[in-house]
Parts: sequence; C-alpha cells; structure tokens
Amino acid sequence: MLSWLVSVTMRFEVNTMDMNRRKQLLETYKNRHPEMGVISFRCKATGEAFLGISKDTRADFNSTRVKLAANYYPNRRLLDLWNQNGEEGFECSVLKVLDYEDPRENHTDALEALREKCFLADPQAKKLWK
Repeated sequence: MLSWLVSVTMRFEVNTMDMNRRKQLLETYKNRHPEMGVISFRCKATGEAFLGISKDTRADFNSTRVKLAANYYPNRRLLDLWNQNGEEGFECSVLKVLDYEDPRENHTDALEALREKCFLADPQAKKLWK
C-alpha cells in the first residue's frame, strides 16, 4: 500500500514539474524575438528571384527548403528551377530586416511594405508564395 502511495505521489510531482516546465518554455517561446524580413531565393543559373515576407527568417528558409526538396511547393516555377539546379544552384538571403519592438504584434503590413521596396529594386522578381 505504501509503495502505491509513493508511486502516485511521485507521478503527481513529475507531472506538476512537467507542467511548470511546459509553461516556462511556452512563455519563452512567446517572448522570443525572431528575425523578420524579406527573404529571397535567387536561381544562380537564370537570375530569377523569388521574394517572400517572413516572420521568422530562419524557420521559413528551412521550411521552404524542406518543401522544395520533397518536390512539394506551390510555386511551380521555383520548384522546377529547384529540381533542375538543386539547392546549390540557389542563393538564399535576407534582403531586408524589419526592426520591431513587440513580437506579439502583427507585422504583416510592414513586411509587405518592405517586400514592395524590394520589388521596386528588382522588378523581375516574383513572389515566393503565390
């Protein structure tokens, strides 16, 4: 009987610690300050550029690369170029970085304005996501 009580008590303490740790990690995630800006995938062979807005540049580069490598991406032209030239045939870069204070605010309008500036600088560029 005593071993059962100890077992239940230990599980309760572990679950409580897990919940506290989970809350702490969630709060840390919500308050992180990722780099936001305009990302570019430029094909070295053709010079074609594909621009997108990003609320987390590192994550979006990774996500886009994975989707392209899996041959599953909505922008057909970019996917065709990726399949022809591979990852090494592309230059991936952050063209503009958005300066912002509060990571919880919606920065979509400011990011789109930054992308429009990039389109003015390179009128041949296309949207990364259609």
